[in-house]
Amino acid sequence: MLRSRSSRLAVSVVGAAALTGALLAQPAAGAGSATGSVFFINPVQSTGIQTLTDDNDSATAVPARAYRTVTLPALDGSGYLVGEWANVLSETGNRAFSSTGDFAYDRSDDRFEQVMAYYWVTQAQLYLQRIGFTGEPGALPAVNKESQDLRINQWGADNSYSWDKHDVIRLGKGGVDDAEDGEVIVHEYGHAVHDSQVVGFGSSLDAGAIGEAFGDYLAVTVGLAVAGPPAAGAPAACVMDWDATSYTSTVPHCLRRIDLDIKVGARRNQVHYDGQIWSRALWDIRNRIKDSVIADRIIINAQFGFAPGTTFEAAALETVQTAAQMYPKSRYADIARTAFRERGILR
Repeated sequence: MLRSRSSRLAVSVVGAAALTGALLAQPAAGAGSATGSVFFINPVQSTGIQTLTDDNDSATAVPARAYRTVTLPALDGSGYLVGEWANVLSETGNRAFSSTGDFAYDRSDDRFEQVMAYYWVTQAQLYLQRIGFTGEPGALPAVNKESQDLRINQWGADNSYSWDKHDVIRLGKGGVDDAEDGEVIVHEYGHAVHDSQVVGFGSSLDAGAIGEAFGDYLAVTVGLAVAGPPAAGAPAACVMDWDATSYTSTVPHCLRRIDLDIKVGARRNQVHYDGQIWSRALWDIRNRIKDSVIADRIIINAQFGFAPGTTFEAAALETVQTAAQMYPKSRYADIARTAFRERGILR
């Protein structure tokens, strides 16, 4: 995995308004493209139906309108889900293959999860590039700009993780299989992003919480950029709602949220819970800047300066400093500082 710490602050404003508009147009699919069926980003988000249940992978448990036919860009032409930004390696069931470029499956077929993984990892990387993280001259440094290996249902438990030592994301099974929820997929990709930016990131409790928080935030921001606002009844700040239907009884179903009013004084020394302190600060920065592209450029660019075992305070100060250096004539640094102060991270 590429872990370059190149000059992250050498770039200030690179056509932020133009970048915002560019998000409305998807990149050309290219000669190695195909089509497939996916959830957009998951069936709870797209339909707003909070009563959906897994029902043992039943095809009829999810309405047909929850599926979307999409282009699967940047494939290598082998007929497998292998491409420039994602590489699906699956040893459970049949490996998805098509000689015609048609990967239309429903959730009763395990290959559907392979399509989901390929599509949402590819979209996450393309989003990073569209907002400027390309590594090209005059642009921001590339972030995990490589073909990300993915194993579907390879982790024999209801859990998923990004394994930095082997540069692979493993997506688990049980309840709603994790690769059926695009927000789970992009969350795990968020860990791969951190791994590519800082070698060994996550070696302290605070850094671990920041990693979980950023994965949640990235899942939301990529979902909004690609799929647009969720349906009524499915709050945007509710993360991994489809996966959560197997574990939660309250409505809306949320594995976690990025808009909770939790402060440092209420931390539980548990990375997933404490991460909601950090993700709320990121969510506030995004909403107050009122330009998701600028907010995400600051948030992601700042992470190049995080230590592997950073503290909340040190990471917050780095984010504020990054905002000031990237956009010196704006109030973005003050907005970031205020958001972190409200969480009790900065004084």
